[in-house]
Amino acid sequence: MDSSAVVTPPYVARPLRLRPFRGLMLAPGRIGDPASARAFARPYKDVAARLTSWQRRGQLRRDDTSAVYLHEYTAGGIIVRGLVGALDLSHLAARPEERAVHPHEGVHPVQADELAGRMDEMQMNPAPILLVQHGTSATRDLVHALLETPPAHAYTDRAGQQHRLWAITQPEDLAALDAALAGTRAMIADGHHRYAAYLRLQRQHPGGPHDFGLAMLVDQDETPLFLGAIHRVLVGPTLSELLAAATAGGAQVHTCEEPAAVAALAPDTLVATDGTGWATIGLTTSPDRAAVQVLHEEILPELQTPPQRIGYHHQVDDAHAHARRSHGVAVLMPAPDFDVVLRIVAGGRLLPEKATSFQPKPSLGVLIRSLRDG
Repeated sequence: MDSSAVVTPPYVARPLRLRPFRGLMLAPGRIGDPASARAFARPYKDVAARLTSWQRRGQLRRDDTSAVYLHEYTAGGIIVRGLVGALDLSHLAARPEERAVHPHEGVHPVQADELAGRMDEMQMNPAPILLVQHGTSATRDLVHALLETPPAHAYTDRAGQQHRLWAITQPEDLAALDAALAGTRAMIADGHHRYAAYLRLQRQHPGGPHDFGLAMLVDQDETPLFLGAIHRVLVGPTLSELLAAATAGGAQVHTCEEPAAVAALAPDTLVATDGTGWATIGLTTSPDRAAVQVLHEEILPELQTPPQRIGYHHQVDDAHAHARRSHGVAVLMPAPDFDVVLRIVAGGRLLPEKATSFQPKPSLGVLIRSLRDG
């Protein structure tokens, strides 16, 4: 199979369900420590045994009771709160209106297959994928009631993230959560390939622990993840070729000095530079179309010299520096609007690869799901 091929992962069918699981948790002193990643390294078949050894040494704990967890973490002054449970993957949507989980970008099948094999060998989901939605008042009421009670765990990890966790274990509370989520939909913020890997494993081993995959569901209205841009560096075409392609694609191009160009960056305006010259690219967008789509669908196809490769950078300075070193062209992107992205995925469309950056993500090891627990 062509490793560069990108496909749309399947859609899980409603109702959206987060089921209880027995949480595995690294000791706070292990969470956020880069050395802890070694526990999940090759050979993957030994991961479960490594964690059992860590448990004997007091470096990992396993909850006695299955739960859906409320996990609140704080990083860089941003508070994020999400419900963590085993996402029900057992039914796929046959029609658009049945879709419960919406991807916003495609996946590389080879990468998804590799992750599926890795999780199968580990016999665990090492970290939750991140889902986002506009939450309901019923879900918020449940969360706010939990926040009035003491957390089961509260600590600061080695990376400086602050964590608080509550376990939802009572049948009546789990039933209320089930009812609150049933009619809702969510979008994948981070973890598209792991989501696709979950579904490959479910297809191969239906009716067991692979019918579920670990997920965190964040209410973007309550404690939003920061949605940032991912800038591009095009290696191959020149700045003049990019501006000519933009003009051919119907964009409005203006050359200017660096300060004016950077200041003009907006939802309908890109900024391009080769490190010497600067220009703005004014786009025609719509309420259900993002600037990154216009770049990839209307401008890049018009290039006289197609990019040999495209680099992706979260920081403007990094994109600028890489463009200079590679003699490429940096295209500075505006941050996508969350509701525009939602409208795109609700229409069954996808964004180009690496179009969004949802931050911050929780440290590895706060909640792990063993597939041996069912």
